[in-house]
Amino acid sequence: MAELYHALGLHMHQPPGNLELLWRENEWEARQIMLCYQRPLKYAQRFAERGRFHVDFSGILIEQFLDPTVKGLYREVVDVDAMLAGYREAKNIELLATGYFHPIFPLIPEEDWGDQLERAVKLMEQVFGRRPKGFWPPEMAFSMDMVPALQKAGFQYVVVDHVHVTSEGDESGRETASHPHLARHAGGEIAVIPRHRDLSNAQESGMAPPWLADQVARVAEGVSRPALLTTWSDGENGGWFRQTAEESGFWGHFYAPYMEQVERGGYPVEPTLISEYLERHPPKTEAKVRTGAWNVGTTGGFDFSQWAGSPRQKAVLERVWETSQRYRRLQHRLAAAGDEGPEEARELLRQAHETILRSETSCYFFWGDSWVPKAEALLDMAEGKLDRARELLGAGGKE
Repeated sequence: MAELYHALGLHMHQPPGNLELLWRENEWEARQIMLCYQRPLKYAQRFAERGRFHVDFSGILIEQFLDPTVKGLYREVVDVDAMLAGYREAKNIELLATGYFHPIFPLIPEEDWGDQLERAVKLMEQVFGRRPKGFWPPEMAFSMDMVPALQKAGFQYVVVDHVHVTSEGDESGRETASHPHLARHAGGEIAVIPRHRDLSNAQESGMAPPWLADQVARVAEGVSRPALLTTWSDGENGGWFRQTAEESGFWGHFYAPYMEQVERGGYPVEPTLISEYLERHPPKTEAKVRTGAWNVGTTGGFDFSQWAGSPRQKAVLERVWETSQRYRRLQHRLAAAGDEGPEEARELLRQAHETILRSETSCYFFWGDSWVPKAEALLDMAEGKLDRARELLGAGGKE
């Protein structure tokens, strides 16, 4: 039995409408990105016996895959329906969910968490025929307050950046980074999978199997066995994944030679699916996870400055909270009216809720102030619908 396991994951996401926008503004880039979604299937089939990896999709990306316009635009690049069927059938790809509209959970109202989680799970069940066991936090933004919500949504484990995980008696953090743990908070419990930040950085930018073998030996030296090393990165960003010459990118230069060495024997790690590993080796230690995110852009992930550092970012996030709370007050008023509540108000509130959730997309905040207007425009739209719903409900100046 292997003593050192490797869980490899890829994160897939596009903000609302982006696949269509990319095609119309930069067709070459759009083609490369779409191929990034198809390639995992090719290598899962090629290495069906020993290959194991994970893919997480945001709900809004899957929504775009289902859009007839998107399917038509990309039909010469990828048969989207066949691609989705391939993921549905692949037994050696573990699919994870993330927030439907890819929000920074610790920065949005807790009342919206359930909507973002439940919608994502429902869509994945509908499209892929299986309920996701694991959760990938958008931007790896996590706080312990999320534990009960994730458990309620049915997730067995959550992937978090290892630099935020602490467990008692492990001052170096090496042991903590190499094993799953249990996180308990406010009556909830979930398995925490530390994603090794340094190894994941290499996965995103470029590495080779010999380098990974050397680094794994260094990282895992002295840790108790069996151990689990987890690497996760974006799966469609950067030239490493978007290589036109496939043999020069992640799949041809790294993954295929990696799996060939695993098949020959003697490679220091055994690829695994996280759910399979947890079934054989349930977590034995409890850990705490500090609130934080991953290291992207200009942030190390120890705060949320990438998404909430400027006055304008903060102001729009405050509007998200205010508009969400306003929606819930009007929804409560409609519920109190029962069957006598105006149907038009009911539909306006449904549309407003959808628009608020969409405004929480992390991409609108990631790019500094340049994309913030997208969230502002959505909130303007939601507030207009709430204004009309209030009039129909006869709320006057009160909600």
